[in-house]
Amino acid sequence: MLSRLKKRWSEPFGYRDVLNIGLPLVVSLGSTTAMEFTDRVFLSNYSLISIAAALPAAMVNLVFLLFALGISAYSSVFIAQYYGACKYDKIGSIVWQAIYFCCFAWVFLAALALLAEPFFTFIGHGPEVQKEEIIYFSILTIGSGFALIANAIGCFFTGLGQTRPNMVVNIIAVVINIPLDYMLINGVWIFPEMGIAGAALATVSSWAMQLVMYALLVFKPKNETVYNVISSWRFDKALFGQMMRYGVPSGVNNFFDVFAFTVFVMVIGRLGETELAASNIVLSINSLAFLPVIGLHIAASILVGQAMGRHDVEQATVATHSVLHMALLWMGTFGAIFLLFPYQLTSFFKPADISAEQFFLIQSMCQVLLAYVAFFCIQDAIALIFFGALKGAGDTMYVMWTIALCATFGLGVPIFISRFVFDAGLHTLWVMLIVYVCILALAAYTRFRSGKWKEIQLIESEATSC
Repeated sequence: MLSRLKKRWSEPFGYRDVLNIGLPLVVSLGSTTAMEFTDRVFLSNYSLISIAAALPAAMVNLVFLLFALGISAYSSVFIAQYYGACKYDKIGSIVWQAIYFCCFAWVFLAALALLAEPFFTFIGHGPEVQKEEIIYFSILTIGSGFALIANAIGCFFTGLGQTRPNMVVNIIAVVINIPLDYMLINGVWIFPEMGIAGAALATVSSWAMQLVMYALLVFKPKNETVYNVISSWRFDKALFGQMMRYGVPSGVNNFFDVFAFTVFVMVIGRLGETELAASNIVLSINSLAFLPVIGLHIAASILVGQAMGRHDVEQATVATHSVLHMALLWMGTFGAIFLLFPYQLTSFFKPADISAEQFFLIQSMCQVLLAYVAFFCIQDAIALIFFGALKGAGDTMYVMWTIALCATFGLGVPIFISRFVFDAGLHTLWVMLIVYVCILALAAYTRFRSGKWKEIQLIESEATSC
């Protein structure tokens, strides 16, 4: 057993290569998770209404933001495959096509702020919650273009497998964001007390800082010499179209996945503010485990993309299993923590405006919900890694249709019907969420085992120049 682990550590696309690419991404997303976690803690300490409003509004924003991010972020797979094929001169143009798409998407996302009031009125949460949902959503969606363009530029490093700059940028942004978040929410130093609006403004400010830092790191003379990152600024209709062909399905699967979770949160919100607050707290805690595994999901896409650029299917398979082992270890550890320390984890979220007895009721709900999360996080890891590998090979249509159908008919519609037709309660809805994640894991694993992804040709067949 030990000898097998040593071999897997040192072989190409083994654990060492996974950590070289994946660990900075895990730290990057872990720092983002820390930012979001502290944001929710600050808001929950500020007001129960604010924490009840923050997650639904953020998730509605994410439905649209992640659709656009899914498209632009797929540029990293193109970069990975061209890098694997040693076609470095094409990489700069990929970055610019992603930037152009993000500029188009920013206009659309900013316009969504005009629909915030009628949308959240339709959702039907309490009047005070609605008011804060509208504020939070509007600020986030107007500023989301900064996140889009920063991500598009950062995909340059991700696709090359040089993920340490991504880590540094994210850590700096978080170090600045957390104190700014606290000051804007509570009115500290020169800042007025802004509550949930301050939390949103702090987030947008961190996105803008990331954009500036990525631009300074990417558009440098040495990168221009090798990758044409400045001279390839022109719009390339053919390359843009190729990115849309494979990137749009990636964006669509993001849309449906987050849409299904948004429906879940919105339906939970109709049960009452206590149930909504408990679910929001548990999902915020789960993000500590979940978001870093997104880093491993990206690592799977990049490693498989680089291997497929070299037409090396065997290494793509090795890379996928190496990443999967890391993800299962991570999620298994956090699952145990969720089971063993539920009250300690939830104690960070006690609002200042409720009694200890009221918060104990919320904590009791959270204890059971964290047990649910401990079970489905393993299935989540399996789905994320195999879907990441499939996307790295270009199998985005399968991923899109699988997630779209499962999210719609495996979670969204059943939860809506269960609650509003059969009057299902909190625990029934959470069990349905677990079933949905298990179906995704099975679908991802089955497709990967079928080997159909090995036949996909993302870049031109004559591209390999190594």
